[in-house]
Amino acid sequence: MTISLQYTNITVNDVDESLAFYRDALGLEVRNDVANGGFRWVTLGSADQPGLEIVISEPHAGRSQADGDALQELLVKGSLPMLVFRTDNLDATFERVRASGAEVLQEPIDQPWGPRDSAFRDPSGNTVRISQAPAS
Repeated sequence: MTISLQYTNITVNDVDESLAFYRDALGLEVRNDVANGGFRWVTLGSADQPGLEIVISEPHAGRSQADGDALQELLVKGSLPMLVFRTDNLDATFERVRASGAEVLQEPIDQPWGPRDSAFRDPSGNTVRISQAPAS
């Protein structure tokens, strides 16, 4: 038996604004763009991992008003789970994302537990970490 992650959801305030971060700054490709009932979600992925995708959507997309409101509160607080990407060139990726105007939380540093990493906030306030495996 095998098991693998297919996709994960990221809640954002504005899908178009978030596309500028995830597509343009991080370099992910749009796989699907769906509008439904006044809401929209976009699926993105990397050519390096064709079976793994992220879905960005607004808090109320596909949810009850109460659930969307609760999710919106967590998003505003910055309390939603972080997303961690891996790159083979952290310095180049960091500079490309910083040049996009993203809020830098941490410049690249070597962590005592192994990886070299950095951190940003996406346009909605989600924490996005980018790491590079330690040199062998």
